[in-house]
Amino acid sequence: MTVGPHYKWIALSNTTLGVLMATINQSIVLIALPDIFRGIGLNPLGPGNTSYLLWMFMGFLVVSAVLVVSFGRLGDMFGRVRMYNLGFAIFSVASIFLTVTWMHGTQGALWLIIWRVVQGIGGAFLFANSTAILTDAFPASQRGTALGLNSIAAIAGSFIGLLLGGLLAPSNWHYVFLVSAPIGAFGTVWAYFMLRDIGIRKHARMDWWGNILFGAGLIAILVGITYGLQPYGGHAMGWTSPFVLSMMFGGLAALIVFCWVETRVAEPLFRLSLFRIRAFWAGNTASLLMALGRGGMQFMLIIWLQGIWLPLHGYSFSQTPLWAGIYLVPATIGFLVSAPLSGIASDRLGNAKAFTAGGSLLTALSFVFLILLPVDFPYWVFALIVALNGFGSGLFVSPNRAEMMNAVPANSRGAAGGMIATFMNTAFVLSIGIFFSLMVAGLSRSLPIAMSSGLTAQGVPASAASSLSHLPPIGVLFAAFLGYNPMKQLLGPLLGHLTPAHASYVSGREFFPHLITTPFHDGLGVAFAFAIGANVLAAVASLLTGKPGRGSNALGTDEGAGAELAAAPDGRRSPAGGGSELSELVPPEASARERAVREAAAHEAGAREVTDRRRGGSQIRRG
Repeated sequence: MTVGPHYKWIALSNTTLGVLMATINQSIVLIALPDIFRGIGLNPLGPGNTSYLLWMFMGFLVVSAVLVVSFGRLGDMFGRVRMYNLGFAIFSVASIFLTVTWMHGTQGALWLIIWRVVQGIGGAFLFANSTAILTDAFPASQRGTALGLNSIAAIAGSFIGLLLGGLLAPSNWHYVFLVSAPIGAFGTVWAYFMLRDIGIRKHARMDWWGNILFGAGLIAILVGITYGLQPYGGHAMGWTSPFVLSMMFGGLAALIVFCWVETRVAEPLFRLSLFRIRAFWAGNTASLLMALGRGGMQFMLIIWLQGIWLPLHGYSFSQTPLWAGIYLVPATIGFLVSAPLSGIASDRLGNAKAFTAGGSLLTALSFVFLILLPVDFPYWVFALIVALNGFGSGLFVSPNRAEMMNAVPANSRGAAGGMIATFMNTAFVLSIGIFFSLMVAGLSRSLPIAMSSGLTAQGVPASAASSLSHLPPIGVLFAAFLGYNPMKQLLGPLLGHLTPAHASYVSGREFFPHLITTPFHDGLGVAFAFAIGANVLAAVASLLTGKPGRGSNALGTDEGAGAELAAAPDGRRSPAGGGSELSELVPPEASARERAVREAAAHEAGAREVTDRRRGGSQIRRG
């Protein structure tokens, strides 16, 4: 299909709008949770209600992580634009049903969770196919720029959502969901009339066993992580729960069987052969590690601001959600500055590793500074550190995404985009579980003693203080995260038995922040040490993507090598060898001519792209 020279910008603007809308909705609920639960009349910290709290914001992430590979595969088979349009429509309908919620209590919570899951289904369609649509629309020399701008929307949306949630929810919590409805409707119509399927479409059978095993395995693991965050028995968290362990190990077993099945079906859901392309497997490893280090960071910083820093600086607990979002804006600014520049620069220089490895190390350095920062910090220092974190993440994202998408054959871009999104979304959920677990482990060592002695000093009976000090730390973290006054939640009727002065101080803005400062810093150090390790390993993985010109540059040479290398669906090498071996067999001058021929053939007859490349490889070998 022939499109005009301006089509690529239409594709960029529409896919950026879709990704921005989806990622805003990932985080907008985080800040709005207190108002949402007050609106439906349900206490999320009450006995048995914590699961509603977790699924309200985790449901979207879990569903998106599970479905993106399947929906990317559907895009390869039936048209990426068609599947992308469907995602926009589903997302819009779900936003409307969330907006008109009229139920209260547990029924209201279940209604919201169900439609948040449907939103996640729409988001999975958008995530899985937007990257492939952009890769089809832009030449290889501009993909870093295009994917960089798209990645800006993906990361910036998570911070913009915090601000929008803080601004809209206090007025009316329904506005949090209403904001997506008109944008989604406009995007759906715009995508339907303006986007075109210009990529290579491959009709194939659906891999039902692959879909079932992959979905069941990943859902089991992510559900296990979600419930692992909740207390179990006498333990602060639920990692020893038989249910959690059965979910985790059962899900892992299903994924192992899935990998075995995928090597034996003609048209696999998960193109394991793509992992024979060095730029793809190393880039995915780096992306997963960066997401592991970044996903839970936002929660830790929000808890730090809402539970300690903002109350100490005169903000009431009810005001802290909005101001936490505002004070995290420097991270967004750092990302917005570096992401487009790194995409443009990596396109021009043809070497992504300097940006991906450098960005990973800068992000690791920012976590070192966060560990060294005192809990009650000067804000300008905090702003510079989180800006550095955002800047490092921005340097990494655009070249990393372009490097991976340039390396895969054109007829597998939808599946590749879905696999990339799956790794990122799954790592995000894993990161939340890891960060909270490490934080609770750090708090558990020192929080009980600090809380018991602090409450006793304010007149709380020793028996009551001891009992409260052994409550699961996750409840304290969730209270701070929601912008509730943690001491009011914990003490409840006991406040009435204290003197007015003691009751006022204990439930005021300073007691809880001072009480938790040292234990929180201990937990924070453990969690951020993990992030440092993940980012350093991401830098190492980025250096393994291969040399420019051997499946990893931005000039399009990788497409031929990737097609050769990943042509066999069962994961075996094609006869051509592929990858760096193919480049080594071709003399420099012949390789340049071959690349030019392949580029021309791809533009004139996209449907014959893979065949032409194989024919070209055969001619090279005969020469």
